[in-house]
Amino acid sequence: MNAPTVLRLADIGYATPAALLSRLGLSLQRVPAGQPIPGSYWGEEEAGIIGTAVYARDDTPVHSLLHEACHLLVLPPERRAQVHTDATDSVEEEDATCYLQILLADELAGVGRARLMADMDAWGYSFRLGSTQAWFEQDAAEALAFLRARGLA
Repeated sequence: MNAPTVLRLADIGYATPAALLSRLGLSLQRVPAGQPIPGSYWGEEEAGIIGTAVYARDDTPVHSLLHEACHLLVLPPERRAQVHTDATDSVEEEDATCYLQILLADELAGVGRARLMADMDAWGYSFRLGSTQAWFEQDAAEALAFLRARGLA
């Protein structure tokens, strides 16, 4: 795969994302290099989810790690336990996931929301206003309301 240059788990280290996920009730499971990532919807280096665990390798993009973790976080705890690979096909939950991953990027040293949004654009996330930042700033009120209603923002 000829992937764009985005921050990867190896660039920021394992400890800080693992601590963040732990604080949020999730675990980060490190997958050895070259091994398939359990629960990965997209395959390759994309993060995977099973139950309350997020699986990633050193080459996993940080945006993917946060995105999959946030898929779990926007679900009620009883639904999290049942997740394997695909968390939802709800547009409302997908939008809330994207918004929350941007917020959580600020909690990772060396990442931050500006870099995460640039990485999301580079990777090919698609928003009707043309960029992640434009969506986040001008078109994400429903996603923010969803998160606030659940105590996530």
